[in-house]
Amino acid sequence: MASLLGNLFILAAPSGAGKSSLIKALMEKHGENAPYPMQVSVSHTTRAPRPGEVDGEHYHFVSREQFESLIEQGVFFEWAEVFGNYYGTSRVTIEQTLHRGIDVFLDIDWQGARQVKKLLPDACGIFILPPSVDVLRERLTKRGQDSDDVIAARMREAVSEMSHYNEFDYLLVNDDFATALQELEAIVCAQRQRTSKQDIRHNVLLAQLTSAK
Repeated sequence: MASLLGNLFILAAPSGAGKSSLIKALMEKHGENAPYPMQVSVSHTTRAPRPGEVDGEHYHFVSREQFESLIEQGVFFEWAEVFGNYYGTSRVTIEQTLHRGIDVFLDIDWQGARQVKKLLPDACGIFILPPSVDVLRERLTKRGQDSDDVIAARMREAVSEMSHYNEFDYLLVNDDFATALQELEAIVCAQRQRTSKQDIRHNVLLAQLTSAK
């Protein structure tokens, strides 16, 4: 996957850290019509849709049998099993989007991030943390979507998830949402200005400037 114009961003966080809200705010502010277009990868999953989720928009909802068949076909860029459900990202879709110069954001866990990094070391990993354990528990409870047992399981999983923060390139603490969003935007902007990307984007200009007499 050499010479890709777009940037691949990997965002991981424990459930309740605000990752999805930050990605949504970033898309609403910039999106595909911005000078540097961006979009969120739509993953496949075997879990049931939550209230308000739309197939093909939030996830591609498939059966366990369908997902395992896709694994055998080598369709996924990365995949993992979390809380008894499969999650995976289409490799072909990611590659095509990056070649078009569109930045792609992956909303995945640390396991998926490891897989992606092996295939694309230049992918930018961003880990998002809550400001405290109490705030994380409060956010999970306020959702009103899970039972106490599920919330307890998610809290235990969060501790395990957060122990992998140092495998990522950047670390954000989502205490004040506006500040965290600004910090996320700064990371995205910095990645776009890397010489390897600018060399592709401005290859004609650079050729002219470096050969001028």
